[in-house]
Amino acid sequence: MLNASVVLYHTPAAEVQKIVRLLRACPEIDEIWLIDNSEIMTEAFMFLPATYIFNNKNLGYGRAHNIALEKSLKTNAKYHLVLNSDIEFTSDVITQLTKFMNENPDIGHAMPLVRYPNGNIQYLAKQLPSPFDLFARRFMPKSWFKNRTAKFENHAFYQNHNYKSQLLDVPYLSGCFMFLRCDALRKVGLFDPRFFMYPEDIDLTRRIHQLYRTVMYPAVEITHNHAQSSYHSFRLLWIHITNMIKYFCKWGFFR
Repeated sequence: MLNASVVLYHTPAAEVQKIVRLLRACPEIDEIWLIDNSEIMTEAFMFLPATYIFNNKNLGYGRAHNIALEKSLKTNAKYHLVLNSDIEFTSDVITQLTKFMNENPDIGHAMPLVRYPNGNIQYLAKQLPSPFDLFARRFMPKSWFKNRTAKFENHAFYQNHNYKSQLLDVPYLSGCFMFLRCDALRKVGLFDPRFFMYPEDIDLTRRIHQLYRTVMYPAVEITHNHAQSSYHSFRLLWIHITNMIKYFCKWGFFR
């Protein structure tokens, strides 16, 4: 019924072992694929209760997940879970999300509420970005655009004391945990391989959003040990910028 894939790149063994253990604790999950973009194989991963695929080069996040997604679509899986290795959750999260998706066939992509380890909310259900949003968030003081950021990240939704019982329907959901309906993927396609990293989740959610609802389901929560690596590496910053330019060339610079 449900398959899952995790892309690795120099990922610590303990982190990989933990995510596989969490996934294997979920009775709904059948196949688990570990797609390794590292240059050196980690033989220990071959003995985990998952299918280990070693690429011997960094294909990028979306292209690597596509390897698993193509295999998943050839099975009778109803759903596919794309997630990062630094996610933590309990097995009932998958049970609740599966039930939710079964009850809402008009939803093609769902994401739970995501928190930092300290309990703070990660605002990962967003509106579509503009080139200005990209530039301002990366190179200008955050205090200058607090209102714009709040609107982009839908902060008002969380200020409603009943928000946990509501859905946030948006065209952009983070790629850290994507609960995807396989029929939706059959219609819109997989991750666009032109995006090495960063906007591949915006692009896929946006395509699914054209045919299905794409929602954040806050009744279910997970933890993401998130680190914004492109904020600390010039190379990753350059990859981020060049891939966002490709995204805007595809979708237009003005929404």
